[in-house]
This record gives sequence, structure tokens and C-alpha cells, in this order.
Amino acid sequence: MAAPAPVSTDVLVIGWGLSGLVAATEAAAAGRSVVLVDQESRVNLGGQAWWSFGGLFLVDSPEQRRMGIRDSAALAEQDWFATAGFDRAEDAWPRRWAEAYLHFAHGEKRAWLRAKGVRFFPVVGWAERGGYTATGPGNSVPRFHIVWGTGPGVVAPFQAAVDEGEGLGHITILPRHRVRALTMQDGVVVGAEGEVLAADDAVRGAAGTQEVVGDFRIHAGATIVTSGGIGGNHDLVRARWPERLGAPPERMLTGVPAYVDGAMLGTAERAGARLVNGDRMWHYVEGIRNHSPVWADHGIRILPGPSSLWLDATGRRLPVPLFPGFDTLGTLAHLRATGHDHSWFVLSSRIVEKEFTLSGSEQNPDLTGKDLPLLVRSRLGKGAAGPVQAFLDRGADFVVRNDLDALIDGMRVLPGGDLLDGTQVRAEVEARDREVANDFTKDAQIAMLRSSRAYRGDRLVRTAAPHRILDPAAGPLIAVKLHVLTRKSLGGIETDLQGRALGHDGAPVAGLYAAGEASGFGGGGMHGYRALEGTFLGGCLFSGRIAGRAAAAAL
Repeated sequence: MAAPAPVSTDVLVIGWGLSGLVAATEAAAAGRSVVLVDQESRVNLGGQAWWSFGGLFLVDSPEQRRMGIRDSAALAEQDWFATAGFDRAEDAWPRRWAEAYLHFAHGEKRAWLRAKGVRFFPVVGWAERGGYTATGPGNSVPRFHIVWGTGPGVVAPFQAAVDEGEGLGHITILPRHRVRALTMQDGVVVGAEGEVLAADDAVRGAAGTQEVVGDFRIHAGATIVTSGGIGGNHDLVRARWPERLGAPPERMLTGVPAYVDGAMLGTAERAGARLVNGDRMWHYVEGIRNHSPVWADHGIRILPGPSSLWLDATGRRLPVPLFPGFDTLGTLAHLRATGHDHSWFVLSSRIVEKEFTLSGSEQNPDLTGKDLPLLVRSRLGKGAAGPVQAFLDRGADFVVRNDLDALIDGMRVLPGGDLLDGTQVRAEVEARDREVANDFTKDAQIAMLRSSRAYRGDRLVRTAAPHRILDPAAGPLIAVKLHVLTRKSLGGIETDLQGRALGHDGAPVAGLYAAGEASGFGGGGMHGYRALEGTFLGGCLFSGRIAGRAAAAAL
């Protein structure tokens, strides 16, 4: 087969997730020609962002102020750096990116998005609540702004801009193009080469054919890697799993499609880019098996309110402050120390109908479809929301029973349920229920629950009124088996504040840029060890914007 003629462009963007779309549109807006390539079919445009719940981290926003939340740049910086825990030489650029991102989140981020038509749900969510001291990890105040339209609503303006650029001839989109190498000339990255994969009609997120039907070469003045992280590659997740989180699980669910395989990270490294902080990662502990999977081991995350009783695999309650929604990685580390791959929520139907939200655009048709009547019925009406009810009816990890003995028996039937000590489960539930009888309590979770309801957003749509789990009027009882769910890489290609990839000598790799998860959302890890939530999509927006503008300006 004759070698194909190379395509030439000013800017090559590898990966069409959110950061890639932003980078492409910014470079095109600056008057540069852009080629956008991805190994998947075009139905996957938008990447992981399309599947997301659409939460964005903003600081001192109008939405916060309307909800009575007093936020500030100083408080956000205190929370971010306490959560990140930067402590390495490799954190020099991540620190700078964190500072720049906080300025963006407090400044023009909201106005920039609103100018593109992005709007926000008026109730601000409170994720990663921490539960430690003022200088410990976590959000001191609610900052999780849900986009009206969820993930697709975030993607939409940038996808529209890419489509428009394509129509005008400014942007060329090449699906099913898998990059195998970055091409070099005199030490400068001058484009990429790889394989053309056969077209297929797989639905969004599903694995497509890997049949190779040709080769390609693209020559570019600047190349931007926006290929995502490693969450779909369990072997790579386990290889990078840090000792501080215990042993990696033998079995995990997958929270991202299989194409999130980390392959481009190695490709960039071979071209001279430095990878840093690869042991920092973000995986959830509230994963449930999808009753209608799209990809292998497809898991969905429960976004829990603060009321569910959290038990380890043996039935012992998790320690303070590892309550639902408080400290993702702290909970992960604790559960890995138990030696078991799963844990349990025990709760009432009253809690489920008020507090259970499932992560993902497809699990929130009211917000995703911008359907206000459906939103009122599902969020404020009686009973569980439709997607949650589907898991209660069909989910393999859900047990619904009318009394505690029957619930424990049902839990024990599930794989790993034989580890449960039924006497311990009953003791934990009954002890917790006794504490609800008074306004006074020594139970920190109940105290935090009551504190949460002082925020009217929680009281309105997120937190059930305190009650006994065993109250018959609040039943039936529900148990949920929870799994580790892979999601995000917090490390990646080291970049400077122009998005330029840096080499091992600290100097930029000429012609090479990186953005999004591939760059640890900026600098090779601007979140440090932990994230504050709502910062992943925002990191893609911010780093994609910087890299696209800088690459265009450099030509």
C-alpha cells in the first residue's frame, strides 16, 4: 500500500473530548486551520464530557449568593490547597495551574460560558464536604453548579462551533484515526501518524471494530494532545495504583468507555514529554452495576445525600467523617484497608426518594432534556425518580425488603454477602436510629445531617428529614452493594501555563501542547491528591482554552 499524502494544518488536536473541542474552536477562532482527529466514530464527539452530570466549580457566583452561600476567592483557595496537599517537586507547575484556575473560576468562567448559551440549575450542590477541620480537605460551602442540559449542555456550544468551523472549511474532522506516533523533525513535534480504522455503527460509548484499513500522516505547526486519561484501562490503573490507597481491587467497575486507555500518554512520552504524578487518581466508591450496560463492566455512580448508613463488607459502620458525599479518596483508602472490594449502603425508601441521584447525563433525563415539568415531578414529587426506580427494580446491586431480617438475608445472597455479620448490621442500624430520637446526639453523621439541612438547597432537593431508618412509615428498607468505580487520572503530561508540554529538562517540547485529563487538567496535576468535584469539566474547559489560544499564537 502506497503511503498516503500527508495532510497539512496549522494546529492538530488529538482527541475530541471537551478539552479537544475547546482547543480546536479557540485555535480556529484565532484564524488558524485545525485538524481534529480521534480513534472513535463521530457519534462519540464530546468524549467523556457528554456522559457527565455536568457539574462545574464556580466561586462566589450569583447562584451561590441567591442560595445564601457566602463564598470568596480566599475560602476557595484555602479549600483547594488543603485538599490538593501539594508536597512534591513535581507540584511546581500544578500549583501555578491551581492558582490560575481558581482565578478563572472566580472570574470570567461563568460569563464566558453564559456568552456561549450555558445556563445553570439554580440549586448549587455541595460535594466533597470534607468533615475535618477548616484546614482539612473538602468544600467549605456548596460550589457544584449543575449545567442545565448536564454534560451534553456543556459540550453543545463547542460542538456547534466545531461544526460551524467544519462547514466554513476552517476545521477538518477525521474520525477513526488512531495516532500511533508523534512525528519529529530536528527535535520539533511536527504532527502525527497512525492508523485509519474501519468505519462502524457502534452506539456512543460502545467498543468499535479495531480493523485497520489504512495509514495516515498529518503535518502540523502545533500539536495538542487532548486524549484523556486511563480510567478505561484497568491494567494501567492497577499498575499506577499507589500504596497509600491500599491494594488495588481485584474487581472494579468502569466509569468511562474503553477508549479512555491512556495510550497517547505513552506516545507523548516517547516524543519527549514528561509524565508526572501518575500515582494520583480519582476513583469512586459508590459504583453500581448498570442494568443496561453500554461498555464492559459499565458502572454508574450514586451521588449520595448525607443520610445513608455506610457499612463495610462485614457490616461495620465506616468511621467519622467517612459519610456519603464527604471524602471520596479517604473512604476509598479506608475500604481498601478492609481487604474487601465492596461495601454497603443501608437506608429507607424515604432517603432514596430524596437523596439518590445517579451520575451521568443519561441517568438524569429531566436536567439533560431541560424538562422543567419532569424535573419538578422527579425531584420534588413522591417516590424515587424514574432512573433510580429502574435500578431499584432491575439493578443487580439493590435489595428491597420490608424488615431488617429480610434485608440482611437479601444482602447475604449477593456475591460477597456471606461476609456480613447480621448481628453487627442490626446493631449499627438500631444504634443509629436511637440517636435520631432527640435533638441532641453524639452521632457525627446525624449532626452533619442536621447541619446540612440548614442550607436550603439541601433541604429542598437533596437531604431527607432525619428519621429512623427502621420507621415503617419510611419503608421499605433498601440495601445497595457498592463497588469501586474507575474514573479520572489526576496526573499526566507536565505543562507550563501556556499548555506547552515540558520535557525532562523542564524546557518545552517544541511544537507540542497538552490539555484536559491528559495534562492532569493542567500542569500535570492541578488537583494534587484530591479533587473538589465540578473541577474536571472545568479543568478541560480551562486548559483546552489556554492550549488552543497559545498554539495559535505561537504560529
